[in-house]
Amino acid sequence: MKSAFLYAATRTPFGKFNGALAGIRPDDLAATAIGGVLRQAPALDPAAIDEVVWGNANGAGEENRNVGRMAALLAGLPTSVPGTTVNRLCGSSLDAAMAGSRTIETGDAEVVLVGGVESMTRAPWVLPKPSRAFPAGDLTAVSTTLGWRLVNPRMPKEWTVSLGECNEQLQERFGISRERQDAFAVRSHRLAHQAWEDGFYDTLVTPVGDLVRDEGIRPDSDPEKLAALKPSFRPDGTITAGNASPLSDGGSAVLLGSEAAATTIGHDPLGRILGRGAMALDPREFGYAPVEAANRALARAGITWDQVGAVELNEAFAVQSLACVDAWLKDGLRDPGIVNQRGGAIAIGHPLGASGGRILGTLAAVLKERRERYGVAAICIGVGQGLAVVLENLEVSK
Repeated sequence: MKSAFLYAATRTPFGKFNGALAGIRPDDLAATAIGGVLRQAPALDPAAIDEVVWGNANGAGEENRNVGRMAALLAGLPTSVPGTTVNRLCGSSLDAAMAGSRTIETGDAEVVLVGGVESMTRAPWVLPKPSRAFPAGDLTAVSTTLGWRLVNPRMPKEWTVSLGECNEQLQERFGISRERQDAFAVRSHRLAHQAWEDGFYDTLVTPVGDLVRDEGIRPDSDPEKLAALKPSFRPDGTITAGNASPLSDGGSAVLLGSEAAATTIGHDPLGRILGRGAMALDPREFGYAPVEAANRALARAGITWDQVGAVELNEAFAVQSLACVDAWLKDGLRDPGIVNQRGGAIAIGHPLGASGGRILGTLAAVLKERRERYGVAAICIGVGQGLAVVLENLEVSK
């Protein structure tokens, strides 16, 4: 089989809920990300793109009707370029990258554009249709921004608790203190801010209007400020708005291709997709699912944790991130400091469908910056799933 390679990656700045990107439709955000990644490959004729595979978690509003296809058209790609949309909730754009890489490996495509988008601000309220016409009672509009909605009554109630409650249960299981979670969140903000100051994200981010940086980073965050925040899900809980990822808006895009596609794209690839892994658990344990997903991806890549030089783990919650890192340390991860060295989702934001593309593109850049050969991108997914990809830095492998 062929190998699949990563040639370019970009994302928009991630905006706060009701923030600078609130007035921009998700399909337009997606089109902006597509335009940004194509500018990194100016020699590529867009007509040579064999497929667009796009991730989106909501699909209930302006990103309906196959946002991957809509974004490709809005970005000015030829109408001959097909597009599809995948939904694996928070893992949607990493799932898109995994699907795109398989398409290349099988020989069905040479160049695949993947990515994802989410506007959590613009996610609509939905009104369920009544089972019969003209009901006498009231109907309630349901927000589609995040979490369960219109739940099937046959679903066990213990599976449909909030994402925060799931992670409070995870905290109880592993005994991860509030202080440790807050310290992890402070680190995320500090590293993300420093990354921007260092110019790390300058070539990884495509501005949207006047927004050129991620909107939610708080460089002045400290443990004392976070300790003053009230728990969000339990009166005596440990999870707060400060140690969990915020609601966000944004898009990401990644250009994948075969080895032969270097001629078509116009430059050498940055990395090779070496392994992929997926894992599913009890829906309440979704935050822990990246552990085995990453282990499976490493096994398929033929390497072990002690060879990994960088990890990009999407920080849905500090507690689940710490639980995953603790598990990987037992499995051979050499240093927790290699996780999210340029900040994570607690600071940068987590627009659901876009986060997988963000961590994959960031991983390629970190591997290049640190001159490390192997890296892992991993993400937890609501309803008990996790995904991971192993990436090889070709500059070091030569």
